[in-house]
Amino acid sequence: MNTAAMPVTPPRLRVLVATTNAGKKAELAALFEKGPIELVFPESLNSVEESGATYAENAALKAKALATERGAYALADDSGLEVEALSGAPGVRSARYAGEAATDQQNRKKLLEEMRRRPPAYRKARFVCAMVLVSPAGETLQTSEGECSGRINTEERGEGGFGYDPIFWFPDLGKTMAEISDAEKNRISHRAKAAEKLLRSVRTLAAQGRIPLANV
Repeated sequence: MNTAAMPVTPPRLRVLVATTNAGKKAELAALFEKGPIELVFPESLNSVEESGATYAENAALKAKALATERGAYALADDSGLEVEALSGAPGVRSARYAGEAATDQQNRKKLLEEMRRRPPAYRKARFVCAMVLVSPAGETLQTSEGECSGRINTEERGEGGFGYDPIFWFPDLGKTMAEISDAEKNRISHRAKAAEKLLRSVRTLAAQGRIPLANV
């Protein structure tokens, strides 16, 4: 067989992902599907206390713990919802807004109750995401951030997404984040923007010889 003319699949950097959130796994898999990074989702992860004051600090804590434990490149993201009328809350505590073991539904319910006390004009909000890529030695190679703006709806709408998606309203689209398609979400979301920046940075790091990746 003549293999000279056969297309060569470019090498991809194998990166472990520090998350157990099924919604995040699905989004990240789609966002990195065709890029220079091959994401691997470990079946089990050790618990890491998210004690950082920022999304980037929390993402770094999770990524470094996984990288040094497994001796591999690792990626983590931390994200949250910031509501103007609540002075940026729930922020880094978005996943724990209604308590340490709160469900997504409990967090949404608490936020909707808080917002009922505020005038309709004060419903501006934004999603923020930080991603951190770490070397097997625990060195932070790249941090990227993304955000998207909207408003807090008066009720839940939509069956898609996860977290606060059913109450995050896009005025220009007339839909909540839970009502738009997965493809559309992966174009405009905070996580999509952070991923796009990270992938650009990975190509730069590869060109500089800082990560073992070619043909990017």
